[in-house]
Formats: sequence, structure tokens, C-alpha cells
Amino acid sequence: QQSQVLIAGAGPVGMIAAFILGRAGLRVRVLEAAANCYSQLKASTIHAPTLEMLEDLGLVDTLIAQGIKTPVYHFRDLESGRVVAFDLAELADLTRYPYRLQCEQFKLTAALEQAMSTLPNVQISYEQPAAQVTQDDHGVAVTTADGTRFEADWLIGADGGSSVVRKSLDVPFDGLTYPEKFLTLTTDTRLEDHLENFAGVSYIADHRQWSTAILTPSGWRVLVPAPPELGDEVLLGDEYKTKVFDHLLGRGAGAQVQTTHRTLYRVNQRVASRYDHGRIALAGDAAHVHNPLGGFGMNSGIHDAWNLAGKLIEIITEGRSPGPALAHYDRQRRQIMMEFVQEQSARNKAYLEMDSHTAHRKRREALEAIVADPAQRRAYLKKQAMLTSREEEAAIA
Repeated sequence: QQSQVLIAGAGPVGMIAAFILGRAGLRVRVLEAAANCYSQLKASTIHAPTLEMLEDLGLVDTLIAQGIKTPVYHFRDLESGRVVAFDLAELADLTRYPYRLQCEQFKLTAALEQAMSTLPNVQISYEQPAAQVTQDDHGVAVTTADGTRFEADWLIGADGGSSVVRKSLDVPFDGLTYPEKFLTLTTDTRLEDHLENFAGVSYIADHRQWSTAILTPSGWRVLVPAPPELGDEVLLGDEYKTKVFDHLLGRGAGAQVQTTHRTLYRVNQRVASRYDHGRIALAGDAAHVHNPLGGFGMNSGIHDAWNLAGKLIEIITEGRSPGPALAHYDRQRRQIMMEFVQEQSARNKAYLEMDSHTAHRKRREALEAIVADPAQRRAYLKKQAMLTSREEEAAIA
């Protein structure tokens, strides 16, 4: 049976879209390259607006039970030890979830898969990566790697930063690739026992090497930039691991730290020139990628899915004109991406990597001034919690 909506990609973005559409009674099929949808750690931060969406979907309690609530986060100057603290609990009058929930994304996709198992109108086809995409005035067709052809009225491309769907449309994906590699190290070592007043979300600035440390149920995840001239084998080796933790915790501590997971990757900052293309729309990393600082990536992709799925329901079940509806999706989500998420993640990275003592001091003083001013602090917290971006999205005509 032909689907009404095909979705390429069974990550959080594709699965959220599938669940919303499926609950509305639409026939949906998700095509995924991997053997399952929940095998990778990847993102771990869920912000307040996303938790509100998950509440509407009946999934928030499941995720909260498997995660860690983190209302306080720090910007720490490693050399001086000075800390600038922000507390999302101040936003309790604006949201039922005034904190970041640290919960690995595979737990979200697993919960979505379980919830969709009760919807006979939603099918997930694993090991079926999109290989070729075509469309005409009447529908779309996706041919997968083994030659299987799937047809539908509409297609959502949520198949990641290397999206086959986006490439099939020849959509410009302008931006940059950071010169350095990024290394993530996961450890069960209690970092809070080594650093005084260490928050579960810590952005650590240093003129020699910046880092971030996030406490998740899987352990502490430490992210550092890695010199591009060093080979992957060196960067993933024990000697480099020891160097990273010696720098963060003090010389001699690194050798005692054991890691449970090591990942090396490149980071891009790119946005597709347009999200809507006839009967095909892009969402998540297929539409935009950026650095991980701030935990905006998965959340912004889920917000794409929420917006897009709502508009497709209006088109399919209520007869809304497709062109204007999907153009509105493009305006809302791409403008938010360009003006907020990219800017915020780039600003967080710029603070961390300042390489002069004067620059560090000035940036720290600027953050301290924000903390000291209630109006500035509230505005800053709203932006970091993605509440501002949700307000601004709703206002875009």
C-alpha cells in the first residue's frame, strides 16, 4: 500500500515526525539505513520546549525516568578556577521543565519505536537506506540500496548531515567545516571529585585547550577539540586520553581515568538554502548542522519535525494549500536556525576557544555582568533554554 508520507531516517527527528503523523491516522513509512534506531549515543541534551512536546506525545515521563535533570550549568575558567553559574530554575514560571534533561538520544528513539508499535498505519523499514529520490506533481518515489521502490504522496528527508534526499535535490548546503576534529570521551570516573563546584553541564574555557563536560546516565561525556594534524589512531589512543584528563583534572589524574566510549568526528556549520522542495521537505541535520555546544542540534531538529508534521496534517486532512504551508515551514524554521541556533552555538564556541588572557577576562566579565542583572540573566536563560526561539518561530508569518 502506498504511504501518504515517507520519512528517510529513523533518528529522533524522523521518528518524532512519524509518531505525530501516525497518531493523526496517516499512513507513514520510515526508511532507515541501520539495523535499528537506537544503537548510538550521539546527542544527550533535551531542552524545555522539547520536553513540552514529549509531554504532548505521552513520552516525557518515560524519558525523565531515564535521564538526569540539570538546572544549573557553568562557564568555568580553568586557569583561575572562577565559575559563572546559570540556573534554569529561574524559568519555572515559563515552563514545567526548568532544566536540561540529560538523556541519550537512543532512549528517545527506543521510546518512540515502542509507542509506534501500537500504530498499524506506521511501518519502519530497517536496513533500507535511500539511494535515489524522484518526484512529480503526483507524488514521490524512493529507491533504496537493494533496489526496493517505495512511493508516497510526500517525503520528509531526515537522513542526517550527509542526506541523500538533500543531495538528490541538489540543494546548496553553504557554510563551513571547522578545521579541528572533535573528540568525545565518556567515562565513569567522578569528575566532580576532582574539581570543586563542578556542575553537571560545564563549559570550560582555557587558552590552551577548551572542553565541555556533560553528566549523562552513561557517565561524563567530555568533548575537546583535537589537532587536525594528528592521526585518528593517535587521538583515540590511551596517551592522548591521558593528556586530555591531565589537562582537565590535574597532572597525574589522567592515567587513572578509564573511558567507556571514544568518538572522533568533524563538525560543520551549514544550512540548506531552502527546506521545502515540492513534495519533499528537509528536517534536522539534513537541513542544518552546527557545532554541539549548547545542545541545540537534536532539539532544533525535533522542532523542525513538530512544525513540519503539523503542516502536513493540515495539508492532507484539512485541505490546506501545500505550497504556502510548506513555504511557511521553510520561513519559520530556517530563519530560526540562521538567527538563533547557529549564532548561539557559534558564540558558545567563540567564548571557549579565546586564546588570550585579556579575551578570557573580558568574556568572563561579560558573563558575570549578565548574571548580575536580573533582566539580562532572564533573557539569556530563555535563549539558552530555546524558549526564545519557540516564541520567535510562532511570530514568523
